Amino acid sequence: MPDLLIELFSEEIPARMQRKAAEDLKRLVTGGLVDAGLTYAGARAFSTPRRLALTVQGLTAESPTTREERKGPRADAPAQAIEGFLRSTGLTREQLEERADKKGAVLFAVIEKPGRKAPEIVAEVLDATIRNFPWPKSMRWGAGSLRWVRPLHSILCLLSDEAGAEVVPLTVDGIAAGNVTRGHRFLAPEPFAVSGFEDYAAKLKRARVILDAEERAEAIRAEAESQAFAQGLEVVSDPGLLEEVSGLVEWPVVLMGKIDAQFLDLPPEVLQTSMKEHQKFFSVKDKTGRITRFVTVANTETKDHGATILAGNQKVLAARLSDAKFFWENDLRVAKAGMTRWLASLANVTFHNKLGSQAERIARIAALAREIAPLVGADPDAAEEAARLAKADLSSEMVYEFPELQGLMGRYYIAAAGKPAEIAAVAQEHYSPLGPSDTVPTAPLSVAVALADKLDTLTGFWAIDEKPTGSKDPFALRRAALGVIRLVVENGVRIALQDALDRWLELTVVLQTHYGQVSHASLKPRPILHDRYLETTGQGENDDGQHFGDQKILWDVFKSDAQDLLSFFHDRLKVFLKDRGIRHDIIDACLAMEGNDDLALLVKRAEALNATLATDDGANLIQGYKRAANILSQAEEKDGVEYSYGADPKFFEDATETALHAALAEAETAIAPALKAEDFATAMAAMAALRAPIDAFFEAVQVNADNQIVRRNRLNLLSRIRTLCGQVADLGRIEA
Repeated sequence: MPDLLIELFSEEIPARMQRKAAEDLKRLVTGGLVDAGLTYAGARAFSTPRRLALTVQGLTAESPTTREERKGPRADAPAQAIEGFLRSTGLTREQLEERADKKGAVLFAVIEKPGRKAPEIVAEVLDATIRNFPWPKSMRWGAGSLRWVRPLHSILCLLSDEAGAEVVPLTVDGIAAGNVTRGHRFLAPEPFAVSGFEDYAAKLKRARVILDAEERAEAIRAEAESQAFAQGLEVVSDPGLLEEVSGLVEWPVVLMGKIDAQFLDLPPEVLQTSMKEHQKFFSVKDKTGRITRFVTVANTETKDHGATILAGNQKVLAARLSDAKFFWENDLRVAKAGMTRWLASLANVTFHNKLGSQAERIARIAALAREIAPLVGADPDAAEEAARLAKADLSSEMVYEFPELQGLMGRYYIAAAGKPAEIAAVAQEHYSPLGPSDTVPTAPLSVAVALADKLDTLTGFWAIDEKPTGSKDPFALRRAALGVIRLVVENGVRIALQDALDRWLELTVVLQTHYGQVSHASLKPRPILHDRYLETTGQGENDDGQHFGDQKILWDVFKSDAQDLLSFFHDRLKVFLKDRGIRHDIIDACLAMEGNDDLALLVKRAEALNATLATDDGANLIQGYKRAANILSQAEEKDGVEYSYGADPKFFEDATETALHAALAEAETAIAPALKAEDFATAMAAMAALRAPIDAFFEAVQVNADNQIVRRNRLNLLSRIRTLCGQVADLGRIEA
């Protein structure tokens, strides 16, 4: 079986595209080969800045002959039907077979496709792959029609086995396939021939090209860490930058340079971000955590061991860091003056055309943070102040230059303004969590403002009817909801979410609303928010454009939004708990209970129920509970009454009835106080203990006895099972 080697050699491919391009080459070629009838033992793709390569091992030498039988119309069918069948098969009338059928003679086409040699199939598949390659961006050059990410120079396509290597005959847009490639652009530019993958990889390395991107990345990481360690320093880990840099070089040469002393007082995050974004440099820190040096990766070796390269890089870096230093010093002056200029300028920055400016949004967040603060153990005044300052850095020059530093720079600036450290920390922490793996803030002030920020986003976009639909979520509302869930659950925040959503939707859309001693009269909704009200009532605004009609009617319009938003939270909670190994039916059983808008309580209940159902008693109890509930509901429907008065022991005829009655009484004495104390583990353990007496009861007695008094008494006993277990969770929603 031959091995296939393909290389597509071009001008430099953008680093961000290389990994996927290699995967696409492997997928398209191997998929095309299999579709054409060839099989293979294994395949691996590679990428460097100037080439995509693919090796396919153990390829079959030819595709098998295939024979297909296709049933057609009756032999006496109209001529048009027969002609259509002939066109679809590519045969003539004489080549069709007539076979007897229940309805008479039927035409059959027997289509034989002879096998094809591997070179023919490879050429066909590679031609289609090159012409239809899914680059995010591509270009044409010269007079040709081929599109590629950068001008394509050559195609290497070889089939090799023990007998030797064979060039696959292929020409794409005037580029003929061959067995020749080139090494490093500067260190080994001369072409050379190869005879197979092992020869190809070995000769490339001698020509100063490391083919494997992971090997290049590891070489960079190891050399950078070695040089840093030798000087008592440490490279700041950055896997994303490492992958990008490994896609910029074919022969990495690691060099370490110094940062000019005048820039060492800049915040380390500023140094790191500036060097990464502008120069693709790795940061190197000393034992105190201060960044003092950088690592750059050259693509060539020089006689002076990189001294000239480093000198040029340090000169460019000094210019970049001079800009950063200028921004930093200007921003510090504004921060020390109280940041009032920044806060005022946010009135001119639109958050959303229907939800107003950033300044208006900050006012809403500050008001909500004040309300949330007591629930998380934070001071309301401090929470409001922290919320008003948390986004001030959006107007700073540093954040304008490096948006990814928002929040972090706010922390520096608020501290420079003389505010307490816990208020400064809010600027950075209130954005979190940004995703499922991001850390959740635990400081009370940060939790209060983070919740306020995300709740304002959700209620605002719900109020203007900009909800996620299908896979579309342009405002990241699912992420915001998950952030609220994690903040509440992981910090144990007890909040009645339905009330909070009701209040905040009302505050978002109704003017001059007051809660307690806090006035929200300054929070003016955007006029666009009135559209749904006007459509519903036909009423209009007065002359000043700030008051309109009956505000109660307006609130009724938006009342359903709060309920819909709570359902949205429940849907996100199901995803959150599913990742924790809790089944959807367990979550549904807990959602059916009162207080399902208290997410911390809801999760606590679900985790306890999940643990209970993981035991034999818990799992088997569900069967007994469902049996009791089914018998009871059928009897109630048949009799037209509700059996909920409790059983009378004097009508018991079997010891299992007495035992079950006593077990229910004992469980009730344990469950009631446990639920009151929100000790769900104890409540569910008491519920699971009912498994044995329930099983014994059903094995010993017939509920629908002939004696109607006994029957009704037993049904009332079942009613007590349903009522008692139903206090813990809606077990009827648990799947068997």
